[in-house]
Amino acid sequence: MSPSLTENPMDTYREQGYVVVPDLFSPEELERWRARLDAIARGTAPRADGMLVMRDVMVAKGAVVSDSQIEAIAKVQDFENDPVLWGYVSHPHLLDVVEGLVGGDIASIHTMLINKPPGVDGRHPLHQDLLYFPFRPADRIVAAWTALERCTRENGCLVVVPGSQRGEFLPHENPDWEYLNTGYFGARGVGAHPDRVHLEMEPGETVLFHPLLLHGSGRNRSRGFRRSISAHYASTACRYLEDGHRHGGRPYRLVRGRAHEDGILARHP
Repeated sequence: MSPSLTENPMDTYREQGYVVVPDLFSPEELERWRARLDAIARGTAPRADGMLVMRDVMVAKGAVVSDSQIEAIAKVQDFENDPVLWGYVSHPHLLDVVEGLVGGDIASIHTMLINKPPGVDGRHPLHQDLLYFPFRPADRIVAAWTALERCTRENGCLVVVPGSQRGEFLPHENPDWEYLNTGYFGARGVGAHPDRVHLEMEPGETVLFHPLLLHGSGRNRSRGFRRSISAHYASTACRYLEDGHRHGGRPYRLVRGRAHEDGILARHP
């Protein structure tokens, strides 16, 4: 059974590195975000400024011929300027939970829709999201990941290693796989961790997890999709590493509270 808000959420999060929260969103909201993903992938909705729509590597290399545009798309990133999808990131119910984990001054630092179509590999090796964020402390960063439809072992649900957030930040590398989507790095030497737990989730369930938590996802072996919507948040008091400027900048945005003068939003007006 996944850690959830039936227990003390902060205690669960600190112990396990993740917590599953039900019922933050209405069925109508979930359908609105699902429909928007479909429309963007099919080209019937405009792509917002800065949005990145990524094809799956097997489609891009011709190893799989997709039957439709939606079956070719692996993910949509950076949807801060999409008025429909931004409703997820700024949702007050979600921000209430995030505030309990990182404090009341909150910035959005990454947004993503994951499509995971049938017929492709689509795995993501176990990794730590801290790899992608050039600021600290790690304890003031959190991911939110919401199932837009049922996520099971068959269609490639999330996999987590409970308690791994208490370990070190590991070096990452590309695994030796024939087909690997861009940016799908894996923690070096971890492989298929014996303590991994499969997070089977119902539509609307949201998992929040620490950036040092080892997590990944499996192959979609079903005939359908495995869709989710996700955002990362950080306290605006987080500060860049000395080499943080080398990592480039995402469209970080204040979503609650205030910006700190010497925090991450100082470079992201």
